[in-house]
Amino acid sequence: MDSTLGPEEALELARRRVYDLAVIDVEGDGRIPVAEHLCQQLKEQRPGQDVLFICNYRVSHESECPDEVIRAEFNPKAMVEGIESFLRKRTE
Repeated sequence: MDSTLGPEEALELARRRVYDLAVIDVEGDGRIPVAEHLCQQLKEQRPGQDVLFICNYRVSHESECPDEVIRAEFNPKAMVEGIESFLRKRTE
């Protein structure tokens, strides 16, 4: 697992390493286009890359790229449960 605060660094990390899942926290006004662009770049760089957004309800309606969206205000338990649920569905 790696963590970064910027999309450029996230792309660079993804160039150097294969990830089972990319989780993007979409927080703040104007961040939807940045997250969408990063999502598209990750999927172009590694076809088949699973991408999950964690965001509030409003953001989730504006997004089309990720494989899954966890809709929640900051809630670590909901985040972990959402990721676990996505990973279970992916292996079924």
